[in-house]
Amino acid sequence: MKKKQIDERKIIKFSVFVSVILAQPMTFSSAMHIMEGYLPPVWSISWGALCIPFVVAGFFSIKRKIAGNSRMLLLLAMCGAFAFVLSALKLPSVTGSCSHPTGVGLGAVMFGPAATSVLGVIVLLFQAILLAHGGLTTLGANTFSMGIAGPFAAFGIYQLFKKLKAPAAVAVFFAAFIGDLFTYVVTSFQLAAAFPDTVGGVMASAVKFLGVFAVTQLPLAISEGLLTVIVYQGIKKYSRSELDLLKVV
Repeated sequence: MKKKQIDERKIIKFSVFVSVILAQPMTFSSAMHIMEGYLPPVWSISWGALCIPFVVAGFFSIKRKIAGNSRMLLLLAMCGAFAFVLSALKLPSVTGSCSHPTGVGLGAVMFGPAATSVLGVIVLLFQAILLAHGGLTTLGANTFSMGIAGPFAAFGIYQLFKKLKAPAAVAVFFAAFIGDLFTYVVTSFQLAAAFPDTVGGVMASAVKFLGVFAVTQLPLAISEGLLTVIVYQGIKKYSRSELDLLKVV
């Protein structure tokens, strides 16, 4: 077991090294379903490289959590399906992107943000191929915003509310709500970094993107939070033992 953990750490460290090397062209450290071909190649490669260590860590996280329990795999698949359906419901928002729910808050709450990054890659890949929603060249950028940034924000908020001993429904609602909004904050900065304002630079461009997204995204985030609570309550009713094992409850 100890040797296995050491091997996992080595693989994750190597993935971080590869990520840093490939992401060197980036000049900013901060897209939700950005369309195919919209980002310059240097940004497409850099965002994809940054996703590598998160996805590798997520693979090992999933492997540990579903080991010996087939029902865990079913719950994980359900979280992926939930994210796929919600994030496929798109509303036009701004040239080159769109607004829609993300659906990743549920997976982040139940399986953690690392595992959700793997779900994010799978969901976005299928949407790009089957629905022409997003794209292959922008897969890295979209994965980072929806599959990594959003879930980590959702997980952090959920853990905060747990420590405050808030009701589970309240914690899940705000996790999904903040995870959704934070995805679009990252989206705005990704687009702004690639296409800075000619006068005000990146920050001015980010403010413009945030302003456009906010109109449609705020009500969508609230709706997503409520729907996530409903789904979570259903899972809690029929799969309480699995949630106990995942230390969600």
